[in-house]
Amino acid sequence: MFDRIFKKTRNFTIGTLNQVNREIWLENVLKLIPKGSRILDAGAGELQYKKYCNHLDYVSQDFGSYDGVGNNKGLQMKRWDNSKLDIISDITCIPAPKASFDAIMCIEVFEHLPKPIAAIKEFSRLLRKNGTLILTAPFCSLTHFAPYHFYSGFNRYFYEKHLPEHGFIIEEILPNGSYFEFLAQELRIRLPNTYSRQNLKLRDRLAIKQVLILLQKMQDSDTGSSELLCFGYHIKAKKI
Repeated sequence: MFDRIFKKTRNFTIGTLNQVNREIWLENVLKLIPKGSRILDAGAGELQYKKYCNHLDYVSQDFGSYDGVGNNKGLQMKRWDNSKLDIISDITCIPAPKASFDAIMCIEVFEHLPKPIAAIKEFSRLLRKNGTLILTAPFCSLTHFAPYHFYSGFNRYFYEKHLPEHGFIIEEILPNGSYFEFLAQELRIRLPNTYSRQNLKLRDRLAIKQVLILLQKMQDSDTGSSELLCFGYHIKAKKI
């Protein structure tokens, strides 16, 4: 019922575009990589982004231990398929020669790594000169895939410090969403579908809708709230 109430409002997208924005950006960045280039999908999971790499020589890697259930804490997927991975290894020690990839993408993985800086170092080893590194990770994330959730998120300053220290020039760093978008996502998606263990009453849903309308108005006139809070950052960097 909540979705039906919500959809009656025209142009009411706030809080729904986290994954949409990320995948549009990722697809566009991957299109720019020359045909036939060898790309590593680090932390590939179920290979959900392989579909954007049909023009590339695609190699997937993951540690392969998440089963969809984890420790039953936080948000879990219930089922997870590791059977299609090309490489099963620690992301900080991938069994591939130095400078063996033209591009590496690592999408929404860093929060699950005990040593994300060591992963950056490994990406630097694996990339050829002028190779492309494509990263996304949450700025703020809820507990998910536990017990393999080690960081709640990463600010842009994490990348601006550690990528240059490991031989990268950042070519693009873009926030995904904003403070208002993040709040709307929690109200619109998480509250009715995840946190609440009982059905919200109609008056509660209507109250949430009114708050969402206010957040949409604020988002429409936003002047930079993403610096305070956003879904995450999208980064494209070059190995020098």
